[in-house]
Formats: sequence, structure tokens, C-alpha cells
Amino acid sequence: MPLKVQDEYLETGSSIAADSQINYEDAISYWTSVPASVNGVLGGFGEQTAVPKVDIVGSLTFLRRLSSRMICPAGEMKYTIDMGAGIGRITRDVLWKVSDKIDLLEPVVPFVKEMAKELVEVEKLGKLGEIYNIGMQDWIPDKKYWMIWCQWCVGQLPDEALVQFWQKCRDALMENGTLIVKENIAPVEDIFDDTDSSVTRTDSKFRQLFSQAGFKLIATDVQRGMPKELYPVRMYSLKVMQK
Repeated sequence: MPLKVQDEYLETGSSIAADSQINYEDAISYWTSVPASVNGVLGGFGEQTAVPKVDIVGSLTFLRRLSSRMICPAGEMKYTIDMGAGIGRITRDVLWKVSDKIDLLEPVVPFVKEMAKELVEVEKLGKLGEIYNIGMQDWIPDKKYWMIWCQWCVGQLPDEALVQFWQKCRDALMENGTLIVKENIAPVEDIFDDTDSSVTRTDSKFRQLFSQAGFKLIATDVQRGMPKELYPVRMYSLKVMQK
């Protein structure tokens, strides 16, 4: 699920729930047909535009603001997993800078193959962990993660499956672990896109699903500097809700 141009996806007023139209097989088929490149995974807003750099700077700035609230327990490794990782762009440009080791999860085979090229330097640093060639809905985690990063991927899951996935994330986080979600935001209602069989959710829907999954929101910000024709992109930082 890449960046989305607003004019292409208008609110329909349909009584059919947007997320009910998601089809995993259609999504995998679409993404397998897309070039395994930055331009491909970002829906045409690749390195010929300012978008990749703006995105990376925004993510690093957000993480710096959160650093005092992301203290890793003494003696523990800062272990991160990059969900729906594509070709490994976020691991390559962001996550290795703040993590001791990074796992990646990506269901699209050509993207996983491209990771071997994109993550050479991360591997040389000894920071490359496991690569899981599976979907988010099939992930069976260990309780070891300091941070779980979900960017431009959760629109591929229906609401119920997304809550179940985030519940697994909740159980996979170490003490004081953090879930980061960075996604496109629909202005009025959730919108289904049949191109990649994904849904763009509203801010209010995200907050509802976070709560259902057992997370509390501790910080959020809008990504600055994106082209005006795109949907807004919002970053969320979440902690496990204490019982």
C-alpha cells in the first residue's frame, strides 16, 4: 500500500464496508507485478521525487522526539521488526540507525529477493536479523521486540485481522516496547482501492482499532513536506495499555 493521490479515490458513500473488499491474493498479485525498486514500492513517488528523503527525515525526527520514552531495559537488545518491509528501504535508511538488530517481514517474493542488494551494508554492520517471507496475518512472533514498525502496509488487512495482528504485536513487545504506525489518512471515511486491494483509513478509525488491540497512543504527528496531491501521512507511537 503506497502513497495515494487524493483525487483518484473519492468517498463513495457506499454501505459496503471498505475493509470487507480486501483480497489478499489480489494484493499479492498486484505487488508482484510492481518493480522491486523504491519507485515501485512508493507508487511512482521514488527517488526522482523528494518523497523518499522527506519520509526518512520525518521518521527520524519523530523517533528523536520519542527517545526518552523508548528506553530499552538494561541488558536487552534494541530488536526491531520492519513490517511489510518492501525492499527494505526503511530498514536501510532509518531502522539500523536506532536499532541493534532488525528483522523484516514481507510477503512479496521479488521484494524479498531485492533485499539482498538493498541491505548489504546493514548486514555488514551485523544488524540484519531474520527475513520472514510471509504476510502479517501469518506472523507468529517471539516476545523480544523493542520496536515494531508498520509503514504503508496495514491497509492490506481488514479491520478484524488488523486488530488481531496488533494484538500479536502487543504480545511481542518487551517491557516499554513501542509500536510505530505510519500510514496514509483518509479525510472523511475509509476508502477501498481496488488497484492494490487496500483500504485507506481515517484517523478516528486508527485510534479505534489501536484501543481495541490494547494500545494507548502516546504521540502522533503529520508527516511534513509531502506533495499536496497526496493523502496526509500520519505517524503514531503506541505503548501497550496497562491492565
